[in-house]
Amino acid sequence: MPKPFTETERQQFLADKHVGVLSVAANDGRPPASVPIWYHYTPGGDILVNTGAGRRKARLVEEAGAVTLVVQREELPYQYVIVEGTVVDAATPAPLPQREAIAIRYLGEEGGRAIAANMDGASSVLFTIRPDRWLTADYSGDL
Repeated sequence: MPKPFTETERQQFLADKHVGVLSVAANDGRPPASVPIWYHYTPGGDILVNTGAGRRKARLVEEAGAVTLVVQREELPYQYVIVEGTVVDAATPAPLPQREAIAIRYLGEEGGRAIAANMDGASSVLFTIRPDRWLTADYSGDL
């Protein structure tokens, strides 16, 4: 039976490098949109997500004002953190320092700076998401 993470464990897990799955309600008769996404999180802070301003997910996030982010460990022991949050800011253009921080997190210093420099900041949006509710599971005791 899985056990929940402590507050410190869940915040650290979310701060560790994982590809998240962002889900947002759709209002066009389609099911909720769920997409893999890079993100940035510092324990105790907000979640930052950068995406193309013209993309469907960006439009849906702006319209809904709330999202769910799922972050999981795919190797044993299985663990996950689910965060339901409120969008508290949408910055367009997405500021270069935040675009760089997210890209560096996943690609390293050189690759992250290169990809952030090649992105057109004017066509991207940086969402700031305040975590409101958490659901966690840690299956390490089940092994």
